[in-house]
Amino acid sequence: MKKHRCGWCVGDSLYEAYHDLEWGVPVYDDDQLFEFLILETFQAGLSWITILRKRENFRKAFDFFDYKKIANYDDDKIADLLSDSGIIRNKLKVNATISNAKAFMKVQDEFGSFSKYIWGFVDGKPIKNKFKNYKDAPANTPLSDKISKDLKKRGFKFVGSTVIYAHMQATGMVNDHEISCFRYNEV
Repeated sequence: MKKHRCGWCVGDSLYEAYHDLEWGVPVYDDDQLFEFLILETFQAGLSWITILRKRENFRKAFDFFDYKKIANYDDDKIADLLSDSGIIRNKLKVNATISNAKAFMKVQDEFGSFSKYIWGFVDGKPIKNKFKNYKDAPANTPLSDKISKDLKKRGFKFVGSTVIYAHMQATGMVNDHEISCFRYNEV
């Protein structure tokens, strides 16, 4: 019997694997939250499949998303990144990654972990939406507006409300699987 998946991923094996194994699964680990945050910021203006296809290149180029290393990147490392055809070579996004690593660590210092901070917006529990069709899910919400505004106040870049809502979906802060999707009740 074929499993029903959310319509956005059907037909591409990489997309389907991401959907089946990662998308919407609650993430409480700071390292994973940082990786998703950076990947989402690079996605701004692009499709997620573009980022997903370059994900391993991003991991290698950005020292496996080690935010402590990234916070200390110098001009030579930035030049290397901007010449790496395996990633999105956008100077503003590369520089934002460095400033976001610094801001990320400040949040950790203040809250004990980034996870405590970000999950505090939903009282530590995923919001379970009930969409019949993935197209009914919003691009942003008043909550993603609030988180975006707070992150910007804390020095984060490329964290508009749409980017933040995508991050919330990816990291399981919201469950936007279609109600008929086999993952809806699993995550």
